[in-house]
Amino acid sequence: MRDLPVSVARSRFDEIVDGVRARHEAVVLTLRGCRVATVIDADDLERLTQAAENLAGLEAADAARAEIAEHGAIPWDELNADLGLA
Repeated sequence: MRDLPVSVARSRFDEIVDGVRARHEAVVLTLRGCRVATVIDADDLERLTQAAENLAGLEAADAARAEIAEHGAIPWDELNADLGLA
């Protein structure tokens, strides 16, 4: 990723967007030397979002397995009774 001041990006925004789409390399916008925003290809963002969601799901599954290992599983009939479904 390369950094680019917002002041420069204003005048070259169409060029920046075209470059991000073609090279799939994000551009970080800076303001007074601080990183404030990133221009990223929409498909790349979708892939990153999906990967993050998948990772969160895997982490939740690992936590559930750890809880079952520590406390054991609840029998199906007991679970339904606790939820008022039996």
